[in-house]
Amino acid sequence: MGSTVTSPHLKVERRLLRSGAVVACGVDEVGRGSLSGPVSAGMVLVDTSTGPHPGGLRDSKLLAPATRERLVPEIIAWARGWAVGHAGPAEIDSLGLIAALRLAGHRALANLETAPDVILLDGSHDWLSWPPQQDLFAEAPLLPCTPPVQTLVKADLTCASVAAASVLAKVARDAIMVSLDDEFPAYGWRENKGYASQRHVDALRELGPCVHHRRSWNLPTS
Repeated sequence: MGSTVTSPHLKVERRLLRSGAVVACGVDEVGRGSLSGPVSAGMVLVDTSTGPHPGGLRDSKLLAPATRERLVPEIIAWARGWAVGHAGPAEIDSLGLIAALRLAGHRALANLETAPDVILLDGSHDWLSWPPQQDLFAEAPLLPCTPPVQTLVKADLTCASVAAASVLAKVARDAIMVSLDDEFPAYGWRENKGYASQRHVDALRELGPCVHHRRSWNLPTS
């Protein structure tokens, strides 16, 4: 027998809210392994008044495109607030992937109408918080404050706010890649969304990278 996919829940978020947070924020990223296009961070807010999540909600990777599209308005109606932020390929090349993820995340944070008290982040690594300043006496730009972050492996499978954030980020990023496909149809981004499909790899070898590729990566160009 195959393994059963468990529906996500709000148990972790409710525990955080019982611990003193008024608003909790689930966060997930998409586009990390793509050869082109942005990395994107989705955020979904919940509080004590948040009810049952939309039916069929799962981590975006487990859902068909049509199901993700259907869920978007339901998630927006269900959530206390939401936002998606992006960092483009030039920023990934100049900053590095983790710093670009952080930039995308803080762009999403800045677009939230309500600031969360705690963040629930999928995975084991906190890529959202700013790294500690190495030289305490050096002048540094004032960085926006990051709420306390709690990481949880497989939160996108078990936590409804994180699963919802993954769906919003995936749909938003996919829409960007579809629009870029109109400009550069040879790479097949409408279907592969920038990932290394055979068509994408073949086009890179034939045409080379374009402005939307991550040129600092080891692209298959020969």
